Amino acid sequence: MFVGGAGAFPGGTPSYQTDVAPYCAGCHSSRNLEMLEGGHDRAKKETAERKHISLILSGQKGYASLTETDRKTLAEQIRAVDEASTVSITAPAQVLAGEVFPVTVQVTGGAGPVVAIALVDRAHRWYARPAASAGWSSAAPPQVTGPDGQLQTAWLEKRPAEDGREISFVNITGVEADAATGRWSSASVVFTLRAPLEPGTLPLAAAYLYGTEKATVLGYTTNAVGWKEPRGGLGGASGRVLFSDVSQIEVVPAAPPAPAGAPPPVE
Repeated sequence: MFVGGAGAFPGGTPSYQTDVAPYCAGCHSSRNLEMLEGGHDRAKKETAERKHISLILSGQKGYASLTETDRKTLAEQIRAVDEASTVSITAPAQVLAGEVFPVTVQVTGGAGPVVAIALVDRAHRWYARPAASAGWSSAAPPQVTGPDGQLQTAWLEKRPAEDGREISFVNITGVEADAATGRWSSASVVFTLRAPLEPGTLPLAAAYLYGTEKATVLGYTTNAVGWKEPRGGLGGASGRVLFSDVSQIEVVPAAPPAPAGAPPPVE
């Protein structure tokens, strides 16, 4: 999922409950060049076709043990995971200064068993910042609804309550996928944000981080303790970063309080 040294976390971030930015996911591939705008030649090297699928088709790294036919099948199944994986954000077009309001992020796809969502200020792999950098603050713990329709709290509860659980990043567990049959999971998160006190128009987007290879039997190996590991390795490029559209939310001045003793407004 995210990067720690030379490896990634295909099982999510069980020990890290805090705000994040997607640049941390250095092992992941990007779905398109738009989220790498301004990166020039470096950007082209980060796309999924170049960074991940080309290694599968050429039989490099952990893919060398697969036959050419299986490598082609794996590449097509990985592309199917990407095609099915989506993220959308629903936010009000306008809020009052200081208002508390909900933002809903919905995701589909990803190989699982864990995916992650972060609120950021722009749809860019290297330049996006946590949503707080744009002026939004988290006013309540995020509410995660898993693929089974049940609320998930275990991951967030690992963060000490006294430190506040009002964060803009979550893991979602219980995600399952089968690229061969086209079976995908869906999940959602409701973030509760507080608008800044200064008026203006501020951006907000969702970053979706997911894996691909565990959605197909060709895409993983099993280690000595029975855990599934991506065939490309923990430092491979089988993870993905995908962004929602960017919402531009207008923050307007709140109405001033009525003077003491003033009559109520006429309806």
